[in-house]
This record gives sequence, structure tokens and C-alpha cells, in this order.
Amino acid sequence: MRVVVAGATGLIGSALVPLLRGRGHHVVALVRDGSRPVTTGQADTADEVVVADALDPVAVRAALRTARPDVVVHQLTALRRMNADAMETTARLRTEGTANLIMSAREAGAAKLVVQGISFATAPLGDPVLDEDAPLYLDAPDPTWARTVQAVAEMERLVLGTPDVAGTILRYGTLFGAQTQYDPEGPFGAKVGRGKLPIPDVATGVTSFLHVQDAALAALSAVDSEATGVFNIADDDPAEGSTWLPEYARMLGAPPPRVLPSDIAERVLGWVAHHQLTAMRGARTDRARTELGWKPTVSWRRGLASG
Repeated sequence: MRVVVAGATGLIGSALVPLLRGRGHHVVALVRDGSRPVTTGQADTADEVVVADALDPVAVRAALRTARPDVVVHQLTALRRMNADAMETTARLRTEGTANLIMSAREAGAAKLVVQGISFATAPLGDPVLDEDAPLYLDAPDPTWARTVQAVAEMERLVLGTPDVAGTILRYGTLFGAQTQYDPEGPFGAKVGRGKLPIPDVATGVTSFLHVQDAALAALSAVDSEATGVFNIADDDPAEGSTWLPEYARMLGAPPPRVLPSDIAERVLGWVAHHQLTAMRGARTDRARTELGWKPTVSWRRGLASG
């Protein structure tokens, strides 16, 4: 099949391209003008490259008309830097960008769209570990996080509501691996390694982690599968903050995180990190195993500190 990978130079996209080529697919990398150069024709690179900013509908239409995809894989984010501007751009990529890709994919005759979502957008209600039917946290008290979750919900609505194009949403867990926030040299990893990241006194929030390579393998499974719908993609070991953060510090050879009262910890950590450690829910992955035939290969206990 001809597969367009939007975001082919990103963390997951760059891991996915060689997997698709190894499966015999013809891979077209959709990159934004100014992205890192993409070579073609080698085993770990795309067969072709087309250039378009996903937020430019005219450019996306022209690029997909040239690419003639059977499947479009949407791995676009702007989260190399976790700041407010990056979060807002990512929200636009999930709404406007997704709408542009869908419109252009339909016009180009694509039969399927595979899209990157997040499993940790669920509301902090009910069991510690939730399946895909759990409600999303649309009314989160933090405006940036509320905007993020609302954009995810709109993206899912667009993908699953498009006639003539089958839609698959991969709700990834919290990514770890080289060049992620949890890389020992990354922003989060560096703070933990220096003993600069505290932990709330009640850290019962559950994180479901996911290695970048396992995310790419899930996208490969989704391209090749006839299954559609929403799938949580995460490792087998959801863990409370009181478990994984001290263990991560130990892996890095760092001192145990200092314990702070929750209200003080929120001011130090910021709302999102505090939510992760105190209230976030993990992700059940039974559906992905059964319908996509996917399973994780790397646990956070083995890979979180290895980069």
C-alpha cells in the first residue's frame, strides 16, 4: 500500500517509516517546510517526500494529490518543547490539521486514517485503570489541559465521523525513550536526576507508559489491520506516582524525591505534573491486543531511564 506519514521526522514517525518499508509498503513522508531533511530510497527512510504545513489546507490538498495514499498516518505534534505555545500548536494540529488531512485524504482516494491520540486525557473518575469508553476530562480546571483534551475529543470526532474513510485512533500512553521528556537528558529526566522534582505526599495518580518503538509498532499494526475505532496503547505495568517516580530516581542514581504537601507540590510542579502524580488514570489495552494483535515489548521498569 501507499502510506503517507504526516510527521515522519518526529519521534514516532521516524521509528514508523522503516517498519512500514520493512512490511513492503511504499512510504511517502509528509513534512513541513523547514523540517529536518528527509532522505529517500534507503531501508530506514521514506520512498518519497512531499512538503506541506498541515495547517495550510491548500498545501495539504496538493501534497496528498501527489502522494495518492491508500492510508494516511497522522503523527503530528509540536511537543518537542513542552510549553504553552507548543501545546496550542499541537491542539491546532489535532483539530485544523486533522480536518485538512481528512478532507485531502478523501479527495485523494485514501481508504484509511490512523491518528495519534493520548490515553491520559480521561477524567479522574472511577477505577485507577480505565478502558477506551471512559469519559474525557473536557472540563479540567487547568485551561491549557482543558484545551488539550477538547482538541483530542474534536480530533476523534472528526476521524470517526468521516464517511468513506475508515478511522483508527491510537491513544498512546506517556511516551518514554530517547529524545522524550523522560530521556535522562530530557527536561523531566534531568530534573529527576538532579533531585529537583518533588513528589506530593499522596501520589496515587496512575501513569501508563509507552516506549516510542512500541508506539510505532502499534501504528504499523493499525495500518495493516482491518480493525477501526479507538485503542489504548500502553505498556503492561500502570503505576502510581508513589511507585514509578522514586523508582525512576533510583534508576538514575538520584536521591529519592522529596515529599511535599499536595498543595505546595502543585505550586512547585505545575497543574499537569501534579495531576499526573495525584489523580491521573491508567489505560487498559485489552482492545488493542484482541483487535489489533498488538502488545508492548518494553516496560517502563526496563527502559524508563535508558533513553
